[in-house]
Amino acid sequence: MNHSQRIQEYFAQQRPEMVALLADLVAAESPSDAPETQAGPIGILYEQFDRLGYHVRHTPGTRTGGYLIARHPAAGERPTQLLVGHCDTVWPVGTLAEMPLVVEGDVLRGPGSYDMKSGLVQGIFALMALRDLALEPPLAPVFLVNTDEEIGSIESRPIIEEMARQAARALVLEPGAGPMGALKTQRKGLGDFEIVVHGRAAHAGNEPEKGVSAILGMMELVQTLHALNDYPRGVSVNVGVISGGLRSNVVPPECRVMVDVRATTMADAARLEQTIRALNPPPGTKLDIHGGFERGPLERTPRNVALWELARATGAEMGLELTETAVGGGSDGNLTSAHTATLDGLGPVGDGAHAHHEHVLISKMIERGALLAALLLKP
Repeated sequence: MNHSQRIQEYFAQQRPEMVALLADLVAAESPSDAPETQAGPIGILYEQFDRLGYHVRHTPGTRTGGYLIARHPAAGERPTQLLVGHCDTVWPVGTLAEMPLVVEGDVLRGPGSYDMKSGLVQGIFALMALRDLALEPPLAPVFLVNTDEEIGSIESRPIIEEMARQAARALVLEPGAGPMGALKTQRKGLGDFEIVVHGRAAHAGNEPEKGVSAILGMMELVQTLHALNDYPRGVSVNVGVISGGLRSNVVPPECRVMVDVRATTMADAARLEQTIRALNPPPGTKLDIHGGFERGPLERTPRNVALWELARATGAEMGLELTETAVGGGSDGNLTSAHTATLDGLGPVGDGAHAHHEHVLISKMIERGALLAALLLKP
């Protein structure tokens, strides 16, 4: 029996324990914007890593619940591979009352189950399998769990990037894409801009000619922004919020918009940001532009493709036919990809991220856990 078969046999016996751990994590509600709630899942995970014999450290945050790092005992002696996940969710405390944890056959439902507490369970059991089967990975695993991914990794970004620079590769345990759980080899970079047009107020009845309408000026800019869309290239510009004016009888002195921008390549992201910053103010107005790209894209680079091919071959050894895809949303994989080979979407198969039908398929969680364990053994 080879290593992959031993791992699959091991995971076939772990369903009750995996479901129990996931249930505990889901029951520990942990919205990103309530840092004090992160103590629940962080405590559970700390205990799991400690039992594995890993060196565990929790670093508290100032605006978040901080982050947890668990290091294989040999992490200081040989090259490392980074596992990345988050335990924060978009769901407010009390969501379990209306969206309860339920296990029905092969489906486990509950807030945060799919995005992405089941990915954490898969990662822990992958490490457990290697320990229990006495299989030593050539690259020492280091597991980073943050509590602010859903709000842009506002405090954990520096440590994620630092650890990615030190690692030979990064395995991101976000959910797979679609019903087949496709692995994610490309993600768009994303950012936000706030654009403000300053005009001049005037009485709309007595002296309208003395005013300069900021709303009219913004109408011109919105058309210019919309023209920057290039969907075939993966470039999108969405003016999602607009506000301005004082009252109907005043020429509006100010108008502002919030703009979501996304791009598939670093070059397109840089070009788009430069174009927006270079916008000219409409006649008679002043223009303020703030923001930019917060996360660069996870590009389909040669090293990322090589890691995907390694995962695909590993899956084939286990009788799994893996697929890859590109997605529009961002993750911490966008951050690691700038510094090391990155493969995203190694987490659960299911559906309903940020939606009331959120759920995971238990059989796929077991399957993906085994895949991860086998992948961790690859040099």
